[in-house]
Amino acid sequence: MITPRSVSWVVAGTLLTAYSTLSVHRHRRMESTGYDLGIFEQGVRGYAHFRAPVAELKGPGFNLLGDHFHPVIAVIAPLYRLFPSPVTLLVVQSALLALSAVPVTRLWADRHGVRAGTCVGLGYGLAWGVQQAAVFDFHEIAFAVPLVARCVVLLARGRDRAAAAWAVPLLLVKEDQALIVAAVGALLFRRGERGIGALLVLLAVTVAAAATLVVIPAFNPDDSYKYFGVTEPDSDNPLLRLVTPMATKGPTVLALLAPTLFLGLRSPLTLLLLPTLLARFWASNPFLWGTEFHYSAVLMPIVFVAAFDGLRRVRTSGLPDRLTHGITRVAPIAIVTAALVPTVIGAQPLGRLLDPSYGRVPSRVDAARTILTTIPDGADVAASNHLAPQLTGRCRVFKLAPAALALRPEWAVSADLDPAVAGSGEGVTAQELAAWGYRPVARGGGISLFRLRN
Repeated sequence: MITPRSVSWVVAGTLLTAYSTLSVHRHRRMESTGYDLGIFEQGVRGYAHFRAPVAELKGPGFNLLGDHFHPVIAVIAPLYRLFPSPVTLLVVQSALLALSAVPVTRLWADRHGVRAGTCVGLGYGLAWGVQQAAVFDFHEIAFAVPLVARCVVLLARGRDRAAAAWAVPLLLVKEDQALIVAAVGALLFRRGERGIGALLVLLAVTVAAAATLVVIPAFNPDDSYKYFGVTEPDSDNPLLRLVTPMATKGPTVLALLAPTLFLGLRSPLTLLLLPTLLARFWASNPFLWGTEFHYSAVLMPIVFVAAFDGLRRVRTSGLPDRLTHGITRVAPIAIVTAALVPTVIGAQPLGRLLDPSYGRVPSRVDAARTILTTIPDGADVAASNHLAPQLTGRCRVFKLAPAALALRPEWAVSADLDPAVAGSGEGVTAQELAAWGYRPVARGGGISLFRLRN
């Protein structure tokens, strides 16, 4: 017999297969990047060998705790010690994102049946915010997604104290997750759990302040938290700043709410989105405003659970039974369709799995990988962005830039200006490498390998 519990794990297993297949294949095609897969591998590699999480790609001797407060990534260290590869991080991330579908699927299945739960679970797993995170390298935020999912599901079930307990570990994922923890605390306070709610808000504020004002500056070479400096105002009017440019921020809000038929607007759980969205829209970094990258993954569980709560409120709102029954039947189908159609037509990353040509690794990538094997294990290498994660598992890798070349690494490898291979951040030309004392030793597959002259 198919139960809500079993179907939730089937959905998660399906998503794990899709996420890991695409992310690992993307890495095989040299589409992964040093920023951020290589950086996080270097940090985890440090933990795995009982050292500080130093990421040379961020700068010589740079401790990742001087960038963000994410001690949670240390839990990957034992697995990485057994399987020292960037693929380990990609699979871990895929598993975490897939795991977040379990409580969401089961919540819907328990109330509306296995078929509805399956539709919504797949709709959640194929939602753009989750897909964008699954395909773009590795980020610590992957740990937050299942924690948020479990926390919000418990809120929807009325288990407020258990929800508070699941919110606390978010403070070990990244300093900005304190926004969600504080929001959960405020919601609990509003529900009548005033002691726990106030304590959760106080804990979130305290940990965030300690992380950004004490811990991170202590490990940062500039003795500061640099992300305080990316909020220069674009407008003297704070309200105007939060909504402009409307052409970017408006569609992001619409993209969050529309896939669940705006049902979440009937639920107070949707308020949990506000602190994170306001912080993103207040920042001057345009990457934070849109729907790309991993920034919205942590919001997707809130959206889908709020939709469940919103549908429940619709059913008890006094509308005609025929209407509410129709909405209840149509909603799960509409939710999975809203996620499945963009994927099938190739508008979302997982659509690449349906393209046979994408399944083949280009011959130039194989040629490039052959050249990279020339570099011995343990060597010091200055590498361009897309080549770095091909080497971080076995070499000491720096970003290809003058600051790294000043350290005189024995090897340097750069990607030619080929969009299929080349990455961002190419800051050194062949002529400049020659000036630093590097001679070309191999070229092919869209990359050039250099070695320091004796």
